[in-house]
Parts: sequence; structure tokens; C-alpha cells
Amino acid sequence: QVQLVESGGGLVQAGGSLRLSCAASGSIFRNNIMGWYRQAPGKQRELVAVITSGSATNYEDSVKGRFTIPRDNAKNTVYLLMNSLKPEDTAVYYCALDRRALGGIIYWGRGALVTVSS
Repeated sequence: QVQLVESGGGLVQAGGSLRLSCAASGSIFRNNIMGWYRQAPGKQRELVAVITSGSATNYEDSVKGRFTIPRDNAKNTVYLLMNSLKPEDTAVYYCALDRRALGGIIYWGRGALVTVSS
């Protein structure tokens, strides 16, 4: 069973930075796509950033140039480094381990709240 545990959320002023971490249990971390999603109040969950097992990355347009998604396979951990935060970045951020390309499912963490004050 895969478990994902996020940490690092909190309250920050606009223009500030935060780092989210997601630690994964199990031995399948390094071979899978990892992603960060977010869900703001009253909105659908959306993909923020994704990194493949080969460390190729892709970002939602509104976070390009501000967020990065490095992974550390030795620590089974993926990060979301968020800079120049804006109030519209306020959301619950979810870590995901995506095995759908391998015929599997997507696993979710419980989420970490990020609040950006203006």
C-alpha cells in the first residue's frame, strides 16, 4: 500500500515562499510520475506540476517561473518549491503518485493547506 504524507503548508504573505514536501512509503516511488495538485474553495482540483521518473517536468501556466517540482529518489520524496506566491495560490495542495500510465491508479496524500495573504 502506498502512503503519501505532505508537510510544509502554512500561512505566508504575498510575494513570499514556501516549500511543500511529500514523503512516499514503499519501493515504487522512483519508477512513477509524481505530481502536485491543488483545490481552492469552490473550485475543482487542478494539476499544478508533474515530474516523471526521468525528471521531466511540466507546470500549469499560472505557476510557470514561480514553482518548481524536484524529486529525491533516495529519500522517496518530492517537493514543491513555491516562490512569488499570490493570494490566488491559496488552496489545499495534494501530492499524487500516478500509476495510471502503467495500468494502475493514482494515489493521494491528505493535503496541505497553503494560505497566501494579500
